[in-house]
Amino acid sequence: MEPMKLPGPKARALIKRDSAVISPSYPRGVPFVMDHGLGTQVWDVDGNRFLDFAAGIAVTSTGHSHPKVVKAIQEQAAKFIHISSDFYHEQWIELGEKLNEIAPFEEAAASFMCNSGTEAVETAIKLARYHTGRTNFIGFTGAFHGRTMGAVTFTASKPTYHRGFYPLMNGVVHAPFPNPYRPVLERQTGEDYGETVVRYIESEILGHILPPDEVAGILVETIQGEGGYIVPPAGFYPALRELCDKYKILLIADEVQCGMGRTGKWWAMEHFDVEPDIITIAKGIASGMPMGACLARKSVMDWPRGSHGNTFGGNPLACAAAMATIDLIENEFLENAATVGQYTQDALHEIMVRHPSIGEVRGIGLMIGVEFVKDRKTKAPDETLCNRVVELAFERGLILLSCGKSVIRIAPPLSISQTEVDEGLKTFEEAITLAEKEGK
Repeated sequence: MEPMKLPGPKARALIKRDSAVISPSYPRGVPFVMDHGLGTQVWDVDGNRFLDFAAGIAVTSTGHSHPKVVKAIQEQAAKFIHISSDFYHEQWIELGEKLNEIAPFEEAAASFMCNSGTEAVETAIKLARYHTGRTNFIGFTGAFHGRTMGAVTFTASKPTYHRGFYPLMNGVVHAPFPNPYRPVLERQTGEDYGETVVRYIESEILGHILPPDEVAGILVETIQGEGGYIVPPAGFYPALRELCDKYKILLIADEVQCGMGRTGKWWAMEHFDVEPDIITIAKGIASGMPMGACLARKSVMDWPRGSHGNTFGGNPLACAAAMATIDLIENEFLENAATVGQYTQDALHEIMVRHPSIGEVRGIGLMIGVEFVKDRKTKAPDETLCNRVVELAFERGLILLSCGKSVIRIAPPLSISQTEVDEGLKTFEEAITLAEKEGK
């Protein structure tokens, strides 16, 4: 496929205007200036068509501008757009009821609605401290939980997120996330690597650094996102749940990126048969409308009136979009994420056989990571090649995002078809081939 001449003239002009008035802190990658989208397809302002394998960072779960979601937003907007969290409205209550129905714990659930993943995490931090009366936490290296001061303290995927912002929130100690491809701890006989990490937390962190009775919660991305789309070993969450129960510590699952059907189940934690105490939700919950939620066991969400709140929480437009999104995922796209996700992984494993630069393909459902390495034996990350694949794919009409040091994430809308997967992976492999040739 011949590369497009990107960015086009309209895109160049808009990018120039953007640079004059928008904060330079945004991590812009390829010069894509969107005009409109439909499903997995998007078009830029110069009329160039692309397949979107990033879905706005795993956000547009039902595809771009799904008619049912658009209709729900329009109908709600015609009634009222905002009333504030000081009052009530039916859409908000219905969404809370639905989240209670699909919550990943048997106990009844209560929701705190907000506008983003980082706000959901901040809510979970505050709630854990209030409920337990404790102040300390354990997080994990490689994690991404957001950029506000509490959430960014837990974030440990790149030093950039901390540089210039110290001192951060106190009371957070990090353990290594159990990355089976890149283990950093020595396993004992009979352990899987997840159990090794939990043993380390108990013996080294709780044994030497944090008194267990002063730890409020352990915050973990069920599947790491920004850190590299890392799926932990099967033994990790059962062992972590047991540790939390032993010391009366809350298990807080950040499913901002891996939840809402992305793995073929409502929650990634369901794949491990473990129930958390609190779960944070955002990204895919409302197909692109700003919506987040902290969902907790009702016995945990016991704080009194006025102890936490916001202005836009439970926004009626976002709630309407979320209800339409959940209905679509439940009736159409949950199964599609599982079946098309497996189809995609199988195809990527075939591509891996032909390309020595791919060290590993991993994931569940439509949350898939492709890690690029300089050598499969040493597993040295090849960040340059990874970034070049993203650029070459973009020039040929495929939008991708990287994560970790040298991982490309495959996280398209949950509505993607096998035909679109085939088209996108053909472009992806072409980009890999070209990047490998350039690197020789």
